[in-house]
Amino acid sequence: MGSSEEKVVAVIMVGGPTKGTRFRPLSLNIPKPLFPLAGQPMVHHPISACKKIPNLAQIYLVGFYEEREFAIYVSSISNELRIPVRYLKEDKPHGSAGGLYNFRDLLMEDSPSHIFLLNCDVCCSFPLPEMLEAHRRYGGMGTILVSKVSAETASEFGELVADPVTNELLHYTEKPETFVSDRINCGVYVFTPDIFNAIQGVSTQRKDRANLRRVSSFEALQPVNRSLPTDFVRLDQDILTPLAGKKQLYTYETMDFWEQIKTPGMSLKCSGLYLAQYSSTSPHLLASGDGSKTATISGDVYIHPSAKVHPTAKIGPNVSISANARIGAGARLISCIILDDVEIKENAVVIHAIVGWKSSIGRWSRVQGVGDYNAKLGITILGESVSVEDEVVVINSIVLPNKTLNVSVQEEILL
Repeated sequence: MGSSEEKVVAVIMVGGPTKGTRFRPLSLNIPKPLFPLAGQPMVHHPISACKKIPNLAQIYLVGFYEEREFAIYVSSISNELRIPVRYLKEDKPHGSAGGLYNFRDLLMEDSPSHIFLLNCDVCCSFPLPEMLEAHRRYGGMGTILVSKVSAETASEFGELVADPVTNELLHYTEKPETFVSDRINCGVYVFTPDIFNAIQGVSTQRKDRANLRRVSSFEALQPVNRSLPTDFVRLDQDILTPLAGKKQLYTYETMDFWEQIKTPGMSLKCSGLYLAQYSSTSPHLLASGDGSKTATISGDVYIHPSAKVHPTAKIGPNVSISANARIGAGARLISCIILDDVEIKENAVVIHAIVGWKSSIGRWSRVQGVGDYNAKLGITILGESVSVEDEVVVINSIVLPNKTLNVSVQEEILL
């Protein structure tokens, strides 16, 4: 085990505005990492998990968003958790490993013995203290969180093979065309500072190769001769794949839930997973009610303290209601995210949907999706300030901001 004096830092990669295009129209209003899941910003869940790491000195958020977009959140979360959280803006794309290396001097200010690296768009229980304990036992340079998935979906991720006894990473391939393994990379890692030497080694090899081969300006424009910049280093292809089988990388398998949050549909599913986790980790965040003085609550539901919910409404399961929302008499909400300042009027129904900021749903109206989280139109999404008038039905549709719907629609994208 490590000394109690050993410090740990955590880095959470948050991406940038060009990376969240699949999250539109929701990312038109807010950086994807700040979109609320189970009543908390997406990035809050990995940050709060990092708080449980022993001897944590600092948390860094690394991405391409402007600093002002994260300033208020970073300040509030630092005060709430009493852990320094800092946002670092990348000047240009460096790759998942290159981004880490780019800020190596800052990350090493506290002389940490270990560095956690997490992707923001991952939804899991984040067993970070257990990972760190296993990593110290293994004695390698890095440990990867892995999960078992179906053989049909494995090719969407980085597949890996590990020694069943020692848990050493033996083989790694990113999104292979043929099936390799049902164990996948979860996008959560812990490294020793030796990771910086490995990243620098990739950059040095690239420079050496570039010096060895001189090509004409015409040849340099040909796709076959185009190479990655020397400071652009990918964690998966450039570090994990070549170091597999060299007794430097190991795996830690989670038996809990794991999902990747690439689309609004998956955000709704993951909000439900986090709500379910609250029952054991943060039960005080879950609402309750039997319909006598407060609304009838079924299953896991989060209601912001400033929201107003009529006692005759029926809410849940898997419902998250944000600040200043107003839910009218007889309304029925199932599997949905209701964002700030939304009004849902009397006897309206919302099922498998995300209702955007300042939107309104009229009396006896119905906003519903089929509940297929992976399909493009599997849930219904209303952008900001969408008005659904009385007795209008919206099924399996995406509605961009500032639209008024006075007729029913089904399986449409309204621009």
